[in-house]
Amino acid sequence: MTLTLAARSRRRARPRSLRVAVGAFALVGALVAAILLSLALGANPLSPRVVLDTLAGGGTPESQYIVWQLRVPRTLAGIAAGAALGVAGALIQAFTRNPLADPGILGVNAGAAFAVALGVAFLGMRDPASFVWLAFAGALVVTLGVYLIGSSGRGGADPIRLTLAGVALGAVFSGLVTGMTLSNPDAFDAMRSWHAGSLLGAGADALVAIVPFIAVGLIIAFGVAPGLNALALGDDVARSHGANVRRIRVFVVIAVTLLAGAAMALVGPIAFVGLMVPHVARWVFGVDQRIILGVSVVLAPVVVLAADVLGRVLIAPAEMPAGIVTAFVGAPVLIALAMRRRVSGLG
Repeated sequence: MTLTLAARSRRRARPRSLRVAVGAFALVGALVAAILLSLALGANPLSPRVVLDTLAGGGTPESQYIVWQLRVPRTLAGIAAGAALGVAGALIQAFTRNPLADPGILGVNAGAAFAVALGVAFLGMRDPASFVWLAFAGALVVTLGVYLIGSSGRGGADPIRLTLAGVALGAVFSGLVTGMTLSNPDAFDAMRSWHAGSLLGAGADALVAIVPFIAVGLIIAFGVAPGLNALALGDDVARSHGANVRRIRVFVVIAVTLLAGAAMALVGPIAFVGLMVPHVARWVFGVDQRIILGVSVVLAPVVVLAADVLGRVLIAPAEMPAGIVTAFVGAPVLIALAMRRRVSGLG
């Protein structure tokens, strides 16, 4: 009997391992394709051969300027911000046990935007590298505020209360940001492109300043992934398995703050990425948080780069910020998820 159960378990594990391997190759291929499209398409389109030749050190002076000065920093910003947003969304969904949570819905983006608006309006900040700390502070304050409000009362943290608290705080901070920008035209002009979620203004200086924080956030996220699997079973069961629930939650808050704050500082608010990507990962690969985080760190940059490329070609020669494109795609996805009788489970 024991041998039969073990054989069945091995037979179930083989198709799952094959699916993960095939999915990994597909994700890497999609990321490579998205990077090439991001480097090739725009107001001055280049052929893939010219892009590859320029990356290898050849090409014309014009192609070298377009690729190295304009599109490489933009593409790297999309990869870094996408990875940060995707993993932050997966962490928040596991943290709150709410499959409809993401940094935007829980108000983290609005808090970071409010802090940045203060810096732009009153401190004269204009470069993303200069207000990264303000974005971190705003993200941290709202993350802690949402959790304290959502966990107040009997029963501890409740997914519905956490979501409502995030939506309420997000609405307050969004209103404050709107009021500040409308009353200060200079701040509005400085923030207009950034607040729409655009990769256009992300330069090499901002990348150098911000990417290390994203790297630290990703390391922390993957470090707590096994604990999130235990936490999905409930606090009491997690403790019985030896998980330190308080420490896991503290590290999740730190990781989300680093990831969401850095992504906001780099490219502004890009909505729905942190909501859609973890859902796709769960639908295809299952509920193991280690796999979900691994898929999110690759798939989310594909989504962000694809949205950026679509924004360049849809209304060419003008451009539509990536944040607007993801909103057009993500809003129907959110409606579809809300209308499902059973939203994808987290564990």
